[in-house]
Amino acid sequence: MFGLVLGSFLNVVIWRVPRGESLIHPGSACTSCGAPVAARDNVPVLSWMLLLGQARCCGAAISVRYPLVELVTAVFLAGLAVWTGPAWRLLAFAYLAALSIVLAVIDVDVKRLPYWLVAPSYPVGAVLLGIASLGEQDLSGMVRALIGAAALWSFYTVLHLVYPPGMAYGDVRLAGVLGLYLAWLGWDHLVVGAFLGFLVGGLGSAVALALRRVSLKTQIPFGPYMLLGAWLGILFGHGVADAYLRTAGLR
Repeated sequence: MFGLVLGSFLNVVIWRVPRGESLIHPGSACTSCGAPVAARDNVPVLSWMLLLGQARCCGAAISVRYPLVELVTAVFLAGLAVWTGPAWRLLAFAYLAALSIVLAVIDVDVKRLPYWLVAPSYPVGAVLLGIASLGEQDLSGMVRALIGAAALWSFYTVLHLVYPPGMAYGDVRLAGVLGLYLAWLGWDHLVVGAFLGFLVGGLGSAVALALRRVSLKTQIPFGPYMLLGAWLGILFGHGVADAYLRTAGLR
């Protein structure tokens, strides 16, 4: 239930932040005619279903993306709760989950990762992971996280300097945040998560080219691929690294 409500707020963030609008005022309004949305029409998922995907005020179509974001957020948070259990790290990774959904959708929409969403995630992520380290009595994890954030940020910075059109600086900022979380879990998570970001990015771009959805000159948002690779590293990084090392005869 909390995930559904949070997903409704994330829809507001996704719509307003790229446009430089306040998240607080005014209240929810129809994106077609500007009429205020009544409370009964603002219930996550259910209102969209009851309205049959049409605004009560003007009959304009309401994108299916709104209930999808709400549902994905709810499922994501529920899955995290199962993955972590009642652990201190749950809040830190719930924040990253919400941030991931917002940044992925915005990057697809406007081809950029807003500074005012990514930059504050450094102190917020550090504080939440620091609390988790204290609660789980693993202070070495926080040291590792800071090193990992600096390492992945530096790696992406080099890529940006070598070929700026191919690596936007928004991706560089995001890399540091992802490095913070991945390294907090372990070095294997960091390496696997960083590598998989490029792997899924390459595969996704190849498929889009094959289907003629994009051309070689099309700007393809890399943020969603970075986020997907990072989450694969978070969830499966240790297992993937262990399997690779065993196959290579190194473990």
